[in-house]
Amino acid sequence: MTGGDVFQDLEREFGPASGFAVQPVRDEVPTIWVPRESVTPVLKFLKNSAPQPYRMLYDLTAIDERKRVHREGQPESDFTLVYHLLSLERNADVRIKTALQGEYPTAASITNVFPAANWYEREVWDMFGIKFDGHPNLRRILMPPTWEGHPLRKEHPARATEMGPFQMSAERVDREQEALRFHPEEWGMKPRGENSEYLFLNLGPNHPGVHGVIRFLLQLDGEEILDVVPEIGFHHRGAEKMAERQTWHTFIPYTDRVDYLGGSMNNLAYVLAVEKLAGVDVPDRAKVIRIMLSEFFRLASHLVWYGTLAQDLGALSPVFFTFNDRERIFDIVEAITGGRMHPSWFRIGGVAQDLPQGWDRLVEDFLRYMPARLREYDMLVLQNRIFKARTQGIGVFTREEAIEWGMTGPGLRSTGLGWDFRKQRPYGGYDQFEFDIPVGANGDCYDRATVRVEEMRQSLRIIEQCRKIMPAGPYKSAHPLATPPVKERTMHDIETLIAHFLSVSWGPVIPAGEAFAGIEATKGNNGYYLISDGGIHAYRARIRAPSFPHIQMVPLISRGLIIADLIAILGSVDFVLADVDR
Repeated sequence: MTGGDVFQDLEREFGPASGFAVQPVRDEVPTIWVPRESVTPVLKFLKNSAPQPYRMLYDLTAIDERKRVHREGQPESDFTLVYHLLSLERNADVRIKTALQGEYPTAASITNVFPAANWYEREVWDMFGIKFDGHPNLRRILMPPTWEGHPLRKEHPARATEMGPFQMSAERVDREQEALRFHPEEWGMKPRGENSEYLFLNLGPNHPGVHGVIRFLLQLDGEEILDVVPEIGFHHRGAEKMAERQTWHTFIPYTDRVDYLGGSMNNLAYVLAVEKLAGVDVPDRAKVIRIMLSEFFRLASHLVWYGTLAQDLGALSPVFFTFNDRERIFDIVEAITGGRMHPSWFRIGGVAQDLPQGWDRLVEDFLRYMPARLREYDMLVLQNRIFKARTQGIGVFTREEAIEWGMTGPGLRSTGLGWDFRKQRPYGGYDQFEFDIPVGANGDCYDRATVRVEEMRQSLRIIEQCRKIMPAGPYKSAHPLATPPVKERTMHDIETLIAHFLSVSWGPVIPAGEAFAGIEATKGNNGYYLISDGGIHAYRARIRAPSFPHIQMVPLISRGLIIADLIAILGSVDFVLADVDR
């Protein structure tokens, strides 16, 4: 279905005088402006009534338009709300935009249409100061409750040097401590009966079972979980704000640290989006190198998940084995890139350098070694009766619930739906590879585990094909906006040397426009929505991270279970805190 198809659907439903307008974009995602008062009816129609409906709220974000120069063909707007919907039936996206006026505008909440909008709207309020009428609990989500200002507004400082010295007076200590106090009634929690009392437990923010700095506030009746409130933001570093001050090229290392277990795979979604904006074609050799490194990092991330989930449930030995195998992967990554966990090695237009001599032997040795290890882990973990008892039938969600809450990746596939961006929307050369998409049936912790384990075998299969078919040719595009340019040409004349110096120090000047690129990352669908205003850095960089909606879904699948079950659920979801908080 094309953008015209969606636009025609909307005009048939709402009439040709509805005030809708189509915006041209670089990524070919249908982008339609609708009046503010029409947003809720339009989203309801697209979700419930449109042919092959858009049932997933893939993302919701905002843009501060007040300093943007290149907005040709777009309505006047101080702030813009952007709703990104995904239709699995159509295998298509639609981007709905609405213009907001004023310094601190308001919009209607869509939590009654998409429950997953709860956290996204809180994030927009937190970052931009846009209020949502009808939101059940509009409060900060990433910044501390005492924070002043909204960081993604253009007037908010981007560097600490633009702010005054930090001071922590005794009065501020008391205020900050009080702000951390949990008030259950603010979250709609009530005692079960007249003779019962609240019983709360803080799980985190430093509990080993939550795998990082995150707090889960549990309302309990004995061991039974009545409700869960996740509190995130402890790991927030302002990655999207950093993108506005870094050049297109120098932001690449920051992407490594988002899903910090995904390494170079984080680079891929970002550089693909930049390449769409710039019109850069990538050579075949660079595509295959990228795919090989991405699948190595998928393996490395899944090995961390595999060992730590087993450890969470009481099996200590597997984590030592899986981390040892992860080090073997890092040895290969280091031999190829010079780095290990965060090599920051992908570039706009290709990769940083060509493969070294002997890379294929290292890869071949690993491919001979790893399958037997996975079979051993099957016996240690997946076939272990205690592991099965702790995971089968626990943390169950249906396919419809997964789509409703924005679940992607292995979690969605555990419900029996074989949706994988590498197959459904092949990017970066994945259409040239043969591999299967493992699926589960029950949507429980055990199925999420078996899907990931089988994905590891499919990653080995892809890497083997990369080793066999690695094409000859350049490892980097010759396009003038590919960064940095080929250094061998710099000594021919002074003009080329100057161009090289400017491209490295300032980075390329990317044409004005908008583009989104999404990939099948280690935790689910990761995407970058980039806006260029014709400069050397992003005007707006939105990171759609899979762990954010996945953690929002945890309360739904935890109520009625016990604390030990929650530990299994958190391990099976496989989130990374920097991916949640960015």
